[in-house]
Amino acid sequence: MLSIDHVPSSPTLPKRASAVVIGAGIAGISTALELQARGLDVVVVEKGEVAAEQSSRNWGWCRQMGRDPREIPLIKISLDLWRGMNAKIGAETGFRQCGIAYLNETEAAQAERMDWVEKYAAPEGLSTRILSGEEVAELTPGGATHFKGGIYTPDDGRAEPFVAVPAMARFFQSRGGVIVTNCAARGVELSAGRVSSVVTEKGTVATDTVILAGGYWSSRFLHNFGVRFPQLGVVTPVLRTSALDIGHERTFAATKYAVRKRLDGGFTVAHGSLTLADLTPNHIRYALDFLPMLSLEHRSLRFHLGGRFLGELRLKRRWALDEVTPFEEVRVLDPAPCNAILDDAFANLQRAFPIFRNAQVAERWAGMIDGTPDAVPVIDAIDSVPGVFMLSGLSGHGFGLGPGAGKLMAEIALGERPCVDPSPFRFSRFSDGTRYNPTTGF
Repeated sequence: MLSIDHVPSSPTLPKRASAVVIGAGIAGISTALELQARGLDVVVVEKGEVAAEQSSRNWGWCRQMGRDPREIPLIKISLDLWRGMNAKIGAETGFRQCGIAYLNETEAAQAERMDWVEKYAAPEGLSTRILSGEEVAELTPGGATHFKGGIYTPDDGRAEPFVAVPAMARFFQSRGGVIVTNCAARGVELSAGRVSSVVTEKGTVATDTVILAGGYWSSRFLHNFGVRFPQLGVVTPVLRTSALDIGHERTFAATKYAVRKRLDGGFTVAHGSLTLADLTPNHIRYALDFLPMLSLEHRSLRFHLGGRFLGELRLKRRWALDEVTPFEEVRVLDPAPCNAILDDAFANLQRAFPIFRNAQVAERWAGMIDGTPDAVPVIDAIDSVPGVFMLSGLSGHGFGLGPGAGKLMAEIALGERPCVDPSPFRFSRFSDGTRYNPTTGF
């Protein structure tokens, strides 16, 4: 199990709250902070521990560059929030504005990324600039590869997943917020056609506002009361090295490796293009929804049929509110890292940048990214269940987007003027005939 900063559970579950947030990852905690700042008494319930799944297992990148254009306005707001986060909460999240570079090994990659800069970065006022091969060498010293060029966004950054969300959660608690861990939400109850309470394994909380920020588990939770949410997961392995003094501060990636400096002096390393599609029954249920995405990403996916298929097949898809749920059976989703992918990434990095040849692997882990058919999150009301809202399907972008997504979710839930156009994140796009338009970015 990955070691993260522990957040103690509040001792009791309140009987009533202005809002209940289901899930204590970056999405749930960011939303809870925004609701709390508006004067609401907020309860967060979490089936396991704070940030124990993907919110602590991601790469730690906070980037504008390479985003789906629909996400750019939201990530700009999120980066502004990240830049002020340490001061706001009075604690270290690890955020540093280090700059992020994408290194292009081929003329085709250079042309594709130049096109993205022209179409999206420039109109949105991003600081992204195009690099020549010589500029790449100056920006990322110690390399043995001549790159065709690259792109660089100097005001992108990084933060520490192991500590950031727990630090934000403790700040929420210090201001009177309640977080109850090892407390799975089993479902919601309605009164006069509207949500009136959340039922958990530890009791019921009366509320008229529920935010579902359940990550990979959101689809299963919604299915229990008849709401279809097409959502699949991919496993992304990550490793960290021990401390290594080589002077690299910038975050960068090429086709087969991605690397960032850590606060502890080591580096986080992942593969630049490979993820593991560990097949589950949902891959059959939602196959048609995800066909456009599969056609776009098939070269980056390694499919695997193993124990997860049968394990998830055994989990309930329907349950009564007084029954043990799948969320109590699987407190923390802890997928095994694919060592072959990590070994490939690490070897590629060391070949391209020999200054990493003395790096020692200190730890390996994996996380489950939850994705939507168009790789864009849902941040919206669930109209069929008034009073229930959802922030989920962040598709591997959740850590960087989290603070801004939480802000938008709070605004939607409270009927405030949204900070960005919320229409790209509407839930109805999966049922109203909208043609999915996935763009994976880079």
